[in-house]
Amino acid sequence: MTETATKETLGFQAEVKQLLHLMIHSLYSHKEIFLRELISNASDAADKLRFEALSDSALYESDPELKIRVSVDKEARTVTIRDNGIGMSRQEVIEHIGTIAKSGTREFFGKLTGDQKKDAQLIGQFGVGFYSSFIVADKVSLTTRRAGLTQEHGVRWEYATDDEGSGQYTLETVEKAERGTEIVLHLKEDEAEFLDAWRVKSVIREYSDHIAIPVEFLEEDKTEVVNRANALWTRAKNDISEDEYKAFYKHVGHDYEDPLAWTHVKVEGRQDYTALLYVPAHAPFDLWDRDAKTGVKLYVKRVFIMEDARKLMPAYLRFVRGVIDAADLPLNVSREILQETRDMEMIRNGCVRKTLDLLDDIAENRKDDFAKVWEHFGKVLKEGVGEDQANKERIARLLRFRSTQADAETVSLADYLGRMKEGQDKIYYLTADTLAAAQASPHLEVFRKKGVEVLLLTDRVDEWVVSNLFEFDGKSLASVAKGQVDLSAVTAEGEDKPEEPAAAEEAAKPLLERIKTALDSRAKDVRTSHRLVESPACLVADEGDMNANLARMLKQMGQAVPETQPILEVNLGHPLVKRLENEEGSRFDELAGLLMDQAVLLDGGQLADPAGFVKRVNGLLFG
Repeated sequence: MTETATKETLGFQAEVKQLLHLMIHSLYSHKEIFLRELISNASDAADKLRFEALSDSALYESDPELKIRVSVDKEARTVTIRDNGIGMSRQEVIEHIGTIAKSGTREFFGKLTGDQKKDAQLIGQFGVGFYSSFIVADKVSLTTRRAGLTQEHGVRWEYATDDEGSGQYTLETVEKAERGTEIVLHLKEDEAEFLDAWRVKSVIREYSDHIAIPVEFLEEDKTEVVNRANALWTRAKNDISEDEYKAFYKHVGHDYEDPLAWTHVKVEGRQDYTALLYVPAHAPFDLWDRDAKTGVKLYVKRVFIMEDARKLMPAYLRFVRGVIDAADLPLNVSREILQETRDMEMIRNGCVRKTLDLLDDIAENRKDDFAKVWEHFGKVLKEGVGEDQANKERIARLLRFRSTQADAETVSLADYLGRMKEGQDKIYYLTADTLAAAQASPHLEVFRKKGVEVLLLTDRVDEWVVSNLFEFDGKSLASVAKGQVDLSAVTAEGEDKPEEPAAAEEAAKPLLERIKTALDSRAKDVRTSHRLVESPACLVADEGDMNANLARMLKQMGQAVPETQPILEVNLGHPLVKRLENEEGSRFDELAGLLMDQAVLLDGGQLADPAGFVKRVNGLLFG
């Protein structure tokens, strides 16, 4: 390549400086991952060229055989990785290397901990594996030309590190550049191991054996194909070792840890396709970015089609990684149209079923592993209850919750059904901001007394779950903080008569009316409670109204919430309520207001008049 004398110096984006500093000063125990990342990028470049060439075969120019070539130069102390893939234009070099134009950038850097192992995982997931070059190199030169731009020059990007990983990089025009990308790494003084041909080839075999195009090693003018150069997922399962499955996951998932589980299926019928799908052992940093790429790549006849294939996996399975290779999908239609076809819908539905089969198997036979699945992906899986009506029951069986009868462990809905009391006909739950708030709720008092288990739902997504999951195995779900509670059919140990005789309730009606009047429309109604045992009062949402926890959550999100008044339930046996029977006038009004204020606070709400509350408490204590 002959280069001109023109050279331009540009500054790095602040995030790139931070990333370079991290790389330069990191001493990862597996430094060889830089080679895996660069070969993976080269493979992706070949995939992109193959796809674009479907509609423009001229992009292959005079070089249709896609390959990756690796070489070392002991005298120059360099490692070179070259591909003849899609390449980059000058602007693409600036956009992809000088800057990080990705959603989630701030979150990514916020999660860097200084722990080398954890940070290495994040770097791979973030898709900036090129910068791993600086783990072993103190100078990197990248020369590239975009396929099809035969009339334009190539471009060379170059950067030599300083102590801080900051500074500037240079760009210069290169004449007669070949299609694709060549990266030359000038190794640091203590990285001589990567000048050894045997060492480099062993790394390629370990990490890149599954790459579907040849990875050649050039040594003394002789080339050797180091990898098998076939798509791993197309091989028979019996011919693939566990280590090969794990290595492929690390490539496709940009991960440094082994996967937790995987499923490899070949489907034949109206649509023939092969799927290799993985469940990671930990959550990616961008798990909560619903617009992030799904992590599942679509191939058609081993030709890469798209990575951002949201139609391949629903949002609640966005943590799944892997590949789907279809045999009969058309190659000559746009990605957007392809995603909308009926054939794609069939493939998607089939892959969702296979993924749920895998999760079912983990839940049934590998409980410790499923505990990890739930820890990392449980909140995401819960989204599926409302998003995937066809599989709602299957997803519901995977759900896990804390409960009043499981202090440290989560329980499934099936576990709950197996522990239901005689005479109990509902699955009871309580939603709250935190576990501590749920456990302290007065709504649980009668349930604890009767020994009836209550699920404690404290994730924000739980409100979405219970608004879409109305029953499970024929038992309806019911909030303990909404509507009327009737546990008369459930008899607690030693209990031989109803707790609240009808006569007592009838006699209390005048008192309840006086309390309602004193509250001056703060409550929709005041009634006798069948929930309370120890507390004097609690707030309850009417059957058709939004519960207080959901209303607070929506307000925090800036959404409009319809104004509704709660129902105040009072415990007729509590001393404070009994005292009200003997009070009159303003004193009665003050105590009734105090009763309401206590109920608001116990429900997790905020008082509209804190000063008035303090005055009422002081009046009760010193009046």
